[in-house]
Amino acid sequence: MITESSYKVPCIMHRMNSKTDISVSVPGSKSITNRALLLAMLANGESTLKGALFSDDSRHFLNCLKALGFETYADETLSLMRVKGLDGVLPLSEASLYVGSAGTAARFLTACLGVLPGTFHMDASEQMKKRPMAPLLTTLQELGCEISYQERDGFFPFTLKGHGFCKDTICIDINSSSQFLSALMIASSLAPKDMTIQAKGNHGMSYITITQKMMAQFGVIAKQQSDGSFFVSSGQHYKPLSYEVEPDVSAACYFYALAAILGISVTVNGVHKESLQGDIEFLSILEKMGCVIQNREYGICLTGPNEGMLKGIDTNMAACSDQAITLAAIAPYASSPITIRGISHIRYQESDRLGAIMENLGSMGISYAEHGDGLTIYPGVPKPALIHTYDDHRLAMGFSLTGLRANGIVIENPSCCKKTFENYFEVLEDMINRM
Repeated sequence: MITESSYKVPCIMHRMNSKTDISVSVPGSKSITNRALLLAMLANGESTLKGALFSDDSRHFLNCLKALGFETYADETLSLMRVKGLDGVLPLSEASLYVGSAGTAARFLTACLGVLPGTFHMDASEQMKKRPMAPLLTTLQELGCEISYQERDGFFPFTLKGHGFCKDTICIDINSSSQFLSALMIASSLAPKDMTIQAKGNHGMSYITITQKMMAQFGVIAKQQSDGSFFVSSGQHYKPLSYEVEPDVSAACYFYALAAILGISVTVNGVHKESLQGDIEFLSILEKMGCVIQNREYGICLTGPNEGMLKGIDTNMAACSDQAITLAAIAPYASSPITIRGISHIRYQESDRLGAIMENLGSMGISYAEHGDGLTIYPGVPKPALIHTYDDHRLAMGFSLTGLRANGIVIENPSCCKKTFENYFEVLEDMINRM
């Protein structure tokens, strides 16, 4: 039963049947929806986003656009959003914005507002107030933005007073978030001169690829140079589009992992190998662990090995780190240890995800060993436990998978999934009922 406070995952080991073949639909991509909203805001005319994600994050983003004076329209039933952009001009020169816990809204809007004339008061949830912002804010100050902090330096809340671009070459540290680089790349079209952006670190480059490709779709080219920097020539403008948002591959991965541990076949409608999203790499990891992938007309179908007997693996998940929790959650069911590398930065996301993974594995009696940039998880039989989610949707969705093959796994605060996939547990229940 799903309640506001908890969800007891039904153990369905007795229903495992290799002949089961289920299809499922997931919401639109959060990463793509929020990038498209910012690009539409900067475009010269009205853009329509079809298949858009409606979640806490995207609603906060839309509300911020309204607070800035932009004309918007939203139809949640049709998964449709419209934004009338003004070619990089803001309707209001002063506004107060609340981004909630939406990291993309927080970083993307801050970057644009930090280089546009006006005064903007930025506030966020308690969760977002703990997340890194200093690298982006320091870079904005180097570009000429005045920033005053209301609480802690380098964190929300703060006030921005933008004065345009005072430099045409900048460097941004992305070790804690690639969103800083994505934000500056998108905003660089507003510069009066050619802009060169150098990144320190290489975390999350698959998300930078999404940004680069979507900028091009909306009409602005960001060229990656031989030294790794990104060059955006002046005079480019974003054009309004009728834009189809891909299904959220991050959300799809939970159902592919479900197939993997239950030894069944699951097709996620609309997900294909050509996806812009980096989490598509997670399917290759599952394939190496013994799963079979077929690219069907309506979406990728993944079939788990017989009785969910997954092979252990040693893998770097820097390109798909949102799925580190997912892999950790199913790791107890592998035939040998699973080592996850390249994920030290996930300590600074919606929660200390690496710490939460280890805490929850420990509470289930699963052995693990932490190392420099990740951990190794050993096979075992999970014992009953309450999964602490820390208001983090990925912890709730990821560890729900563990409970499908173990008795007594209870997910704390399942409603935290509203950040990106508000009816996740209803969709999961429907799939279980179809087995």
